[in-house]
Amino acid sequence: MNKYIFILLVLFLAKISTAQTQGSLEISVKTSDTGGKYAPRNVMAIWVENSSGEFVKTLLTYADKRITHLNNWQESTAKSDSEFNTIDAITGATRSSHSTRTCSWDATNTNGSIVDDGNFKLCMELTDKNNTGNFTEIEFTKTNESFEITPSDGPSFSSITISWTPVFNTFNSITKTDKYTVFPSPTNGQIHVSGDEIEWIEISNLKGAIIYKGKSVDLDISNHAKGIYQVNIYTKDDKIIRKISKH
Repeated sequence: MNKYIFILLVLFLAKISTAQTQGSLEISVKTSDTGGKYAPRNVMAIWVENSSGEFVKTLLTYADKRITHLNNWQESTAKSDSEFNTIDAITGATRSSHSTRTCSWDATNTNGSIVDDGNFKLCMELTDKNNTGNFTEIEFTKTNESFEITPSDGPSFSSITISWTPVFNTFNSITKTDKYTVFPSPTNGQIHVSGDEIEWIEISNLKGAIIYKGKSVDLDISNHAKGIYQVNIYTKDDKIIRKISKH
């Protein structure tokens, strides 16, 4: 009997150690100059690596002619045999000024597979010269529990907010709550909530302040600050949480 209990315990622990929680990691960061001669024009990248420093996925790239001077990002993607990989990432040309940048990670790799829970690094790089610029990395742990962190400011990166919201599905197939979406994200202000039998909707900022509560599924948050917002969708039986980013 003890032998069987031991085997069951090992299998249970193995299952825990390889958990693959679905969810959304939302990132907001304000950028600034590095002191390069092309400032305020700048190129930048935000991506995720695992705890061993292996590339997982690019979340955002604003880069054009000076893309090869994002040396850390180039090296990370090249090591995974996918140099400058931007699958599913927000992409655009060189920025002409600085602002708050937002992006998100859906807990998948470039193959679209959900990665195992564990320790990861959020990497950010920016340059405004024909050389390596500023780079920072922030460690976080993906689990089945939500969190929000506000790391200290670093060169070229300030007002950083990182929040993780897990999504739990009890079935491998598409569940009822999977059918609820909020789009577009990123948005300039106009958003639409899609789903059946919605009773009411709440939108709050990362500080928890509610900026909207009502039944309309076509919403306008243009008058609110740039950043990450949480959308709570209430039905008779469920509360569905979604995150959006506003530019």
